[in-house]
Amino acid sequence: MACSKIFSGNMPELTSKIIQYLQYDHLALHSCIFVNRLWCRIAIPLLWEDPFSKKLKLPKNQNILEPSLYKLNEDDKTRLNEFGINNETFSLNTLFNYSSFIKCLDTYTFVYSVKKWIKTKISVNIMESTKFIFMLLIKIFIENGISLHTFEVEVPITLSVIGDKCFNSTFELILKNPNFINNVKNLILHFSERMENMEFLERFYYNCNSISSLHILASMDEDEQVEKNLSQIIKSQQNLKKISFEYHFEYTLNYLKDSYCLNTLKTIIFYGIRFNSMVDFKEVFEQLNVLESVHILDCYSLNSVIIEQIINLSKPFKLKSFFINEILDIKSLESLLQKSGDYIEYFGLRSRSHASKQQLLEVIKHYCTRIKFFELFEFDKKELWPTFDLIEDVGQNLNFISIDLHEFYIYQLDHDTELSSIILQNLGQILPHKLEYLNLAFKINTNDLGIFFKNSQNIFIKKLLIKNKIYNESEDILPYIKEYVMKEKRVMYLAMEESFGDEKKKNLFSLEDEVKEFQLHNIKIQNYNDLLIDIYDFVNEK
Repeated sequence: MACSKIFSGNMPELTSKIIQYLQYDHLALHSCIFVNRLWCRIAIPLLWEDPFSKKLKLPKNQNILEPSLYKLNEDDKTRLNEFGINNETFSLNTLFNYSSFIKCLDTYTFVYSVKKWIKTKISVNIMESTKFIFMLLIKIFIENGISLHTFEVEVPITLSVIGDKCFNSTFELILKNPNFINNVKNLILHFSERMENMEFLERFYYNCNSISSLHILASMDEDEQVEKNLSQIIKSQQNLKKISFEYHFEYTLNYLKDSYCLNTLKTIIFYGIRFNSMVDFKEVFEQLNVLESVHILDCYSLNSVIIEQIINLSKPFKLKSFFINEILDIKSLESLLQKSGDYIEYFGLRSRSHASKQQLLEVIKHYCTRIKFFELFEFDKKELWPTFDLIEDVGQNLNFISIDLHEFYIYQLDHDTELSSIILQNLGQILPHKLEYLNLAFKINTNDLGIFFKNSQNIFIKKLLIKNKIYNESEDILPYIKEYVMKEKRVMYLAMEESFGDEKKKNLFSLEDEVKEFQLHNIKIQNYNDLLIDIYDFVNEK
């Protein structure tokens, strides 16, 4: 009875909650728009709030452009015609003003969507027409009353397409219409030395005071003006809960001093940065009063000086994610894990140097008992046995596992077959009963794969990813996957890619008949790279 009322539209509030639950499942949302008018009215705004998302494979990011450009004043229409684009040929057959639903905008994907669309209309003056239409659409979005929730400003690439003048003019327009950005909750800033004029940053601390998540990605030398602007953006926020520092800027935590965020900041993410400039680490962290988690991902110069500051903190250092790409001092790392190991849930060992790797795995096994995500990247035989011990000891807490040899572009290595055999013959029997995600990326032979599947036959794996390193004489593993995965129905999502060493790849996702066969067994085949977890995105979404 309740279901019939929902489908008939008699319970609009409950229907709205159900459909909003599907917000990130675009295929399901597309299905909702055909149920009835109520479902359509609820689903359409969700479908179009982020039409230029990097995650979308659907071509709808261009479909929004023509309806937005249909109603123009005579001056803009004339200018458009001068570029050889006649807006009167655009379809007006739309039930909604789709652009009014936009809540998220990424300048990188937006400008490339504009450029790609223009190339379907004209073959000359591409750059100039891209600049004009980029700014024209921003003006139209503003006139439609858009108030962004998420704004990603990708400066270097956007500048390479539209140039400094158009970029600055666009932000001048935004300054005159602050409602466009004054409700931004998620701000992502990517910039480099390519940008000579950083005045656009001022727009944010004058007009955006309700940012809850700030991501700063910079690849540039130290810049006093940039530091000043970033500091002002941070200090102007009254409810900043998450901040991410990424890549090659000489970051300092001075930005956080004497700011509201000392009492609001709950999450800090360090991604690919160099810690050697953070002399004020202890001083600032002592003042962060509500901090719940710290994430260190693929960072550099995490040396004994920085670790000593962490160890000497008078409060817990809640290190939730720790992905290591260099081991500078094993004793210092052991001291850090002794202090923070109980908080670590996501751990990855990505160092390409094998020195101290085995020893560090033993330390991890001893101090980190709550790991949910474990990744071993580029390994040798000595590191596999402590890895198996760690997986077995952590037990049912472990939900995500990735074992990746990485050396796919080196044609053939002597240890490929040996490492594969060790993993596949010993991993299946020690896995937890249920896994959210398992990624196996190395040379795979069929006999050992069969052993792995037999040893793990009682284990449910929601997402199984296999990347196989192929030689000329390599065996076809797909029949074994069909036998053990398809028939036993213990996998929901499957991705398989074969890499041939010369950068040629073959993806199961591209084999239409095979995809349909797996679908008959309720197994969804996905592109390997789409299903592969990007650790920053994974941590950022938690």
